[in-house]
Amino acid sequence: MVSNLMKNSLRSGLAALAGALALAAALPAAASGGGGGFQQPANNDVSNVASLQRGARNFVNYCQGCHSAKYVRYNQLAKDLGMTEEQVIANLMFGAAKPTETMDIAMRPADGLRWFGIAPPDLSLMARSKGADYIFNFLRTFYLDPKRPAGVNNLTLPNTAMPHVLWELQGLRTAVFEEEEHDGIRRVVFRKFEEVAPGKLSPAEFDEFARDTVNFLDYIAEPMQLKRQSLGVLVIAFLLVFGIFAYLLKQEIWKDVK
Repeated sequence: MVSNLMKNSLRSGLAALAGALALAAALPAAASGGGGGFQQPANNDVSNVASLQRGARNFVNYCQGCHSAKYVRYNQLAKDLGMTEEQVIANLMFGAAKPTETMDIAMRPADGLRWFGIAPPDLSLMARSKGADYIFNFLRTFYLDPKRPAGVNNLTLPNTAMPHVLWELQGLRTAVFEEEEHDGIRRVVFRKFEEVAPGKLSPAEFDEFARDTVNFLDYIAEPMQLKRQSLGVLVIAFLLVFGIFAYLLKQEIWKDVK
């Protein structure tokens, strides 16, 4: 009896595992539109200072009204981005009083919760949490959806509470979905976007705008990453050279031992 129970439990477990694996395999296909694909790599470069400067401009003009970056100080931003404090004050500081202050906002979490249904998160570590590619595609995949409170939805984050704040730049689009059936399972997949109203930027220009913004978020998530990576190369090189000398020393010490 115990043996039968164990067999039944094993069968149930294997069936559940198979179902989970099938679901996991189906989700990427549904997200990519059956192979058409809306997901694109960000290909951002945090060593590109000009891109970081443009990204900082984009952030304070389009994001900082709702999203803070409370772990970033303006004076450190000036130092890392090759700007003077005067330039930062004139171009990036619209609410803070001193360059030593952080990139905080006046919106209270309770107000954000009441207006959007969820308090807008701080973006200081968002690139480390979600990844640059995720944020890049999130900014690019808004579409009109009259069923949503803000009138828009998002392919990367379905049912997002965030409005499409970049609609003037990207334009307005609808998303075309179709039903597919695989192995008796019907599902709705994304096919393409259809433009309703053009934006001020071309698709390539908007992608570059989004890439600069993501680049800035990637930088503030870990300002020391370039120094960390360069230091890591030096450490590995040191260990390789040290390993060679250690091996030669071992050979010399043990050469008479047989």
